[in-house]
Amino acid sequence: MSVTAIKVSKAYGKQMALDQVTFSIDQGEVVALLGPNGAGKSTMMKIIACYLPQSSGQVHVCNIDVAQNPLAVKKNVGYLPENNPLYLDMYVKEYLYFVAGLYGLGNKGKERVEEMIELTGLTAEYGKTIGALSRGYRQRVGLAQALIHDPKVLILDEPTSGLDPNQLAEIRQLIKETGKEKTVILSTHIMQEVEAVCNRVIIVNQGRIMADSPTGEVQLLTKARSVIVAEFDQAIDLEKIRQIDGIMDVVKESATIYRIFTGSSRDIRPDIFEFAVQNKLVLLSIEQKKQSLEEVFRQMTL
Repeated sequence: MSVTAIKVSKAYGKQMALDQVTFSIDQGEVVALLGPNGAGKSTMMKIIACYLPQSSGQVHVCNIDVAQNPLAVKKNVGYLPENNPLYLDMYVKEYLYFVAGLYGLGNKGKERVEEMIELTGLTAEYGKTIGALSRGYRQRVGLAQALIHDPKVLILDEPTSGLDPNQLAEIRQLIKETGKEKTVILSTHIMQEVEAVCNRVIIVNQGRIMADSPTGEVQLLTKARSVIVAEFDQAIDLEKIRQIDGIMDVVKESATIYRIFTGSSRDIRPDIFEFAVQNKLVLLSIEQKKQSLEEVFRQMTL
């Protein structure tokens, strides 16, 4: 296992940021660590990267204990924190040479700097100071420094924050390619990003793991089995439609559009049509969908 956490807890005074967290991640997995703000995601990432000590439990990275040999762990970990700390008065290339020196890359430093500049799309910007770069290009510099020593584990906390759609697609592709050879742990609030690049999801809430599943199977973790989106010609009585057998909940999306969560394996669209007839409503459209990752996330963290 590239990363293993066993009953990891972290307390800040009386507040438990992490509570008995256990998971393992293999090489070649791109795993999304999801949760609302304050759930403990960044704390877990910082422990893996040896920026914070855990209060109890064990964490191993490439079979190395993070508490006993943090320097050896750091050689195997690339870390891009949420608030990307950069020296704004340094030139891009100068900064990457500086980071290569910190990792003791020696003669390989120049080669790795050139590779990272090309890999992260910094070729047109490497002659500028970091302070002169846009938010998106600063994120690229952060990714370059996280990858420059060729780590086995890559930890990315909100890596696509501030990127435009074109940059977002490029960074997603970079993460997917990186995940073929390395272990990638990714934290983000953008669910489309998770579905695009991650093959596994771990959902954390209030310091505890609520779900751990392949991305394509995460909708099976809740009682709701499907979602029906229905549009009527006018507002409906929510209490009446909730009485239909198999409906778990109804959420109003707009004045006349509703998301209907079902817990039944049978198709209840005919029942919704009958509900419309009985209540003299016009059913303008109806569509059955699988639950989205965002809907599963909300059910597990609210």
